[in-house]
Amino acid sequence: MFKRSLDILGSLVGLAVLAILFIPLAIAIKLDSPGPVLYSQIRYGLLGRPFRIYKFRSMVANADALKSQVKNEAKGLIFKNEDDPRITRVGRILRSTSLDEFPQFWNVLIGEMSLVGTRPPTGDEVSRYESHHWQRLMVKPGLTGEWQVNGRSSVKDFEEIVSLDLRYQAQWHPLYDLFLIARTIYVIIAKVGAC
Repeated sequence: MFKRSLDILGSLVGLAVLAILFIPLAIAIKLDSPGPVLYSQIRYGLLGRPFRIYKFRSMVANADALKSQVKNEAKGLIFKNEDDPRITRVGRILRSTSLDEFPQFWNVLIGEMSLVGTRPPTGDEVSRYESHHWQRLMVKPGLTGEWQVNGRSSVKDFEEIVSLDLRYQAQWHPLYDLFLIARTIYVIIAKVGAC
């Protein structure tokens, strides 16, 4: 009950901020790169249920088609490239400040995500899961979590992300969510591990 109440309160605050920022961010995205303002993708949440997330677009419009041309610098089931050429100029700012994630407050409000949880995986990742990876999906995915406050984009080993997600599940407590939210704010302001 505490966690859901925190999610509702936090998502309403986040959506209020989004309402203020949406138009200026939309203009900046459109002026910087042709294509839609928002990017949507199917992710997998609690017990493997698919849901659609929305982000402010931080890459060129045909980024998915160009993915095969970019070297994967990560280990395991995730894809990372520190200098990904598909990221736009405005996109780098959005990512370093986590502003690209703000539309996901809607997913939190309707209960598909939580403010704090595990990193929501893509279908490509889930299709290659081994048995121990499925434990990650025993809680709702979060806007933030252990991965985000312990390196963000600098964590490039999928098994390390899995370990962080399972650690969150093992030591969850209402006050721990508040601690991780506070840590997230610090990490964003200090740009720790930002891409």
